[in-house]
Amino acid sequence: MIDPRAIIDPAAKIAEGVTIGPYSIIGPHVEIDTGTWIGPHVVVNGRTKIGKNNKIFQFASVGEVPQDKKYANEPTRLEIGDNNVIREGVTIHLGTTQDVGLTKIGNNNLLMAYVHVAHDCVVGNNSIFANNASLAGHVHTADFVIISGFCGVHQFCKIGAHAFLAHACIVTKDVPPYVMVTGGAETTVRGINVEGLKRRGFSADAIRGIRNAYKIIYRQGLTVAEALQQLEPLAIDCKEIQSFIDFLKLTERGIVR
Repeated sequence: MIDPRAIIDPAAKIAEGVTIGPYSIIGPHVEIDTGTWIGPHVVVNGRTKIGKNNKIFQFASVGEVPQDKKYANEPTRLEIGDNNVIREGVTIHLGTTQDVGLTKIGNNNLLMAYVHVAHDCVVGNNSIFANNASLAGHVHTADFVIISGFCGVHQFCKIGAHAFLAHACIVTKDVPPYVMVTGGAETTVRGINVEGLKRRGFSADAIRGIRNAYKIIYRQGLTVAEALQQLEPLAIDCKEIQSFIDFLKLTERGIVR
């Protein structure tokens, strides 16, 4: 159902089964797939494509121009997958031509109130970003990431799969898969996200292997290159360690210690 008080550009592509509440504004280049619910007072703008069965709550701003002074009205994009919940006051911006011109949100994510996802971010699947968590431009987060309230992630950082960022962390380097980060402005890695891994069905052997890999990276005083030499043989018997290896090979900012 589309409320008659909604303002929808005639050029927007709205599938059957989409609900749009009163006073929401939908721009001309927007595409919204079936089953998506948009509450009242939402703005969806830009070249934005929204998938199926999403819920977007009041006062969210989706697909607005980036907060980047270099942006000059280029036709950049935002893509949002399926089954996401985007709560009150969330802001998600278009990409820029300084990257690939795309901001992308995967599937089954919960973005709580006042979360900010800046230009050119790539968010995976099945993640939870709590109230007021903020991603600066070009941040990539993998699947099953939990970012607690009031966390801030510096531009170009990467967050690995199953990582957990505790309340009010300020992250300025890459966070490898599986680890827990705490400490506000003095961010420190505190161990692996054991409870999260158990909830997602990781076996005791897999968790033991991940814990051993963590000790190699963080408890032996090794450089990343030295840690990689020790990790690669272990991945033969514990495939989960390969995620550590792949992440460490690609990190450019260095990892949180």
